[in-house]
Amino acid sequence: MTISLSRPKGPGVLNPEAPDPKCLTQGLRTMTRMTTLTSPFLIGFDEFERALERIAKTATDGYPPYNIERVPRSDTQPELLRITLAVAGFTRDQLDVTLEENQLVIRGRQTDDKSRVYLHRGIAARQFQKSFLLVDGMEVMGAAMTNGLLVINLARPEPEKIIRRIDIVERD
Repeated sequence: MTISLSRPKGPGVLNPEAPDPKCLTQGLRTMTRMTTLTSPFLIGFDEFERALERIAKTATDGYPPYNIERVPRSDTQPELLRITLAVAGFTRDQLDVTLEENQLVIRGRQTDDKSRVYLHRGIAARQFQKSFLLVDGMEVMGAAMTNGLLVINLARPEPEKIIRRIDIVERD
């Protein structure tokens, strides 16, 4: 039995006889950072852009699962945003909800019970940290835990409609 280790040839295939491994990078350009808010009319949005980059880096973690819902305004309360996290298996003492500047941070810490002997272990003791970046003025109304669901209510700020006339001065 003979095994052939030669590379295929033809259109779209790199040259297997290329003397220099740099041929793999020929024609490629170096990538530069592309900003999302490049319009000349968007002045002072650099902090917002940094926040978007931070969110993109942490958005891949799917544990614990969560919902974000809008709760309409009622006679007794303003419009709310409600974050619900599925934290089954965690006690209230194992959860920590903090507001660090404009970032809502939820941490869960479980420890292994060394006194238990498992024949099968399908439920692992886990730790997590979930962060949500809040807009300026967003108010955390409170948190409650029921049936393995942690519910955090946030009040949306009412945007002020400000119209201000700017006087134009004449200079010589």
